[in-house]
Amino acid sequence: MKIVNLCESGGCCPVVKISDEQVEIGEKGNNCILKKSEWEVLKKKILDKEI
Repeated sequence: MKIVNLCESGGCCPVVKISDEQVEIGEKGNNCILKKSEWEVLKKKILDKEI
């Protein structure tokens, strides 16, 4: 599993947890879990500057 902090301090900020099966985005008590295929769609839209 790869974990990426979305702020420099590493304190109470959202993280992205990427595993082989899913991607979890958020913080304790406030998470969004995406299937790997959903993550790929989101990632493509961001890289294509659609969002």
